[in-house]
Amino acid sequence: MSPRQVVLGGAGFVGSHLCDHLLRRGDEVVCVDNFSTGRRSNVAHLVDHLRFTLIQADVSAGLSVQGPVDGVLHLASPASPPDYLARPLETLAVGSEGTRHALELAAQRRARFVLASTSEVYGDPDVHPQTETYWGHVNPVGPRSVYDEAKRFAEALTMAHHRALGTDVGIARIFNTYGPRLRPDDGRVVSNFVLQALRGEPLTVYGDGRQTRSLCYVADEVAGLVALLDADITGPVNLGNPDEHTVLELAERVIALTGSRSAIVHLPLPADDPTRRRPDIALARRALGWEPTTDLESGLARTIASLADVSGLPRPPGLADVRPGSVGGPVGPASTTARGEGPPHA
Repeated sequence: MSPRQVVLGGAGFVGSHLCDHLLRRGDEVVCVDNFSTGRRSNVAHLVDHLRFTLIQADVSAGLSVQGPVDGVLHLASPASPPDYLARPLETLAVGSEGTRHALELAAQRRARFVLASTSEVYGDPDVHPQTETYWGHVNPVGPRSVYDEAKRFAEALTMAHHRALGTDVGIARIFNTYGPRLRPDDGRVVSNFVLQALRGEPLTVYGDGRQTRSLCYVADEVAGLVALLDADITGPVNLGNPDEHTVLELAERVIALTGSRSAIVHLPLPADDPTRRRPDIALARRALGWEPTTDLESGLARTIASLADVSGLPRPPGLADVRPGSVGGPVGPASTTARGEGPPHA
């Protein structure tokens, strides 16, 4: 029988691509999402698939999955600043109670558990690049703490489950990820810049723009998560692109790729915004045989085409033939009847 994986937050940006990848390689996938930040359209192409099941549920309130489970991948959480700042209590709940429910399912079924943690556990780092042994520099009471501390608690709970109950776990610390299916309104730096450029609006750079980000294309990020799922290491392990770019450089690249005449304007830096971010991925290379392969220009081209399409904006002339859909090709044969548990998913 095919391995059966439960993807929590499976209708989100990264989660939906993860569902695609797992189905493409032959696994069964149970996608769980409450659609607070995930979108039905991200998984609409999967609902008739023979090996795909969709459950609409809030993992913070509980988690019920029938049948065998081989893996539980916990990606359920608001992930962009506007989302978690608008949902502070929900973000803390899914990091705590949601993680507990996910771990209990994995322990009951003797399944592998993978936590999608974040580079935000490093806060505004004093160590550069960030290695997994660095404990971080986080403000526990600042506005961003609802996300940072939710993920730090989720890591602590995951390791406590592993040590106390022997649960098979792996922790991924995900760095900035971009690609098709980014929501136009999610407030991340790439989607902000792309939409502003496509609309001819000024690109808003916070601070002087010399703060850095390391951007990993979503197909590469998903490949790293699957490699961790298949491995027998606990981690945490950094999954991100070690190529570091300033925010100002990113804005200029987006303007060039879109052919926009947009200007760049500078606004005050938000509270606790990290000034430098770059992963050390030596552990991922050594233990998982993983590293990103998509260059920034290729990834941005696909992302720009996707955001233009979903926003009803014309594509830049040079990107007319770019295919930004499901990364990695089709996911395989579909059934004639959709499968589901819980509320309707059509």
